[in-house]
Amino acid sequence: MKFQETTISLQEVPGEISLIFQISECPHRCSGCHSPELWTGKGVELTSEHLLKEIGRYSGLITCVCFFGGEWEGNYLIRLLKIVREAGYKTCLYSGAVSVSQEIQKHLNYLKTGPWMEELGGLHSITTNQRFINLDNGKCLNHLFQHTHKEGHTC
Repeated sequence: MKFQETTISLQEVPGEISLIFQISECPHRCSGCHSPELWTGKGVELTSEHLLKEIGRYSGLITCVCFFGGEWEGNYLIRLLKIVREAGYKTCLYSGAVSVSQEIQKHLNYLKTGPWMEELGGLHSITTNQRFINLDNGKCLNHLFQHTHKEGHTC
């Protein structure tokens, strides 16, 4: 599994400071995608060692590690998720798929599913097809991305 970039984000996972890995070779290829460069095989191999190095680099600063993609390499992603959890961090996956396997979900705290559809908008839109779920309690958190802030409004 390769990644093209890492960033730190306060907005991708509500209430968390997340280290984001942008995974290459996305098979979803959503029309209007904001990151079509992730469709290619370019990037650096995300090894266990590299993951631990990046986590260590931000030790005490981050609370969550979020993967933008990677579910298409399920077993490898699960191995990385286990490392993240063993290091004491929460886990998140942003997927353009409609659903993700239960095997992957067992290792996640948060999951965003759904392809980008311009006419429906992203998580900020009340008409979105995308869902952001806290898997620890099963609650939909879409309202935290929207101006209405009405819990459960779009899920």
